[in-house]
Amino acid sequence: MKDTHRHQGKRKQLVKVIQAKGIQNEKVLEAIGRVPRHLFMDSGFEDHAYEDKPFPIAADQTISQPYTVARQTELLDVKPGDKILEIGTGSGYQAAVLLEMGAQVYTIERQKELFKKTNLFLPRIGYRTKKIVFGDGYKGLPEFAPFDGIIVTAGAPFVPKPLMEQLKVGGNLVIPVGKELQIMTVFTRKSEKEFIKNEFGEFRFVPLLEDKN
Repeated sequence: MKDTHRHQGKRKQLVKVIQAKGIQNEKVLEAIGRVPRHLFMDSGFEDHAYEDKPFPIAADQTISQPYTVARQTELLDVKPGDKILEIGTGSGYQAAVLLEMGAQVYTIERQKELFKKTNLFLPRIGYRTKKIVFGDGYKGLPEFAPFDGIIVTAGAPFVPKPLMEQLKVGGNLVIPVGKELQIMTVFTRKSEKEFIKNEFGEFRFVPLLEDKN
């Protein structure tokens, strides 16, 4: 698993592309510039790893478009040391970006195949989360709450109440809400009972799966 000068050069170009699309947070751009995205993808896609596109991964899921990862991370407003809950570990790419920004990352994955793979893979390339859990993202992780921020990396048909409850006052929940097409939505917790809602345009995600058992 190599990260060559060629890969690093392509990453610099990718950073320029997403910056031109409106990503302004320097820390986010730096993190995207450091994470070797090609390692998170099937070797057949390696030559395309630094294009600003989503690509298929295992279990009929995708690795998100870098712009989308950067946008969600920017909206989350991560600070070093922040305790972040990620719903939908997937390939682990978004978690790696958060870790590069100094966050303490707790992450949940619903797909067993991805959970097993990413749980082994992230530490192998030097990324250590606080916790990777196989479970239902709709329930969050109440035993580790409250969180400084929560990020949902799949399309949610509704906003899960447990996630709102597990957010610290002052924290942001970044969640794409909708069925076919999602609206990127940020809920900022102003007090125990008060949230401010802001919307940031249309995106398209794989659906957030719920455990019906």
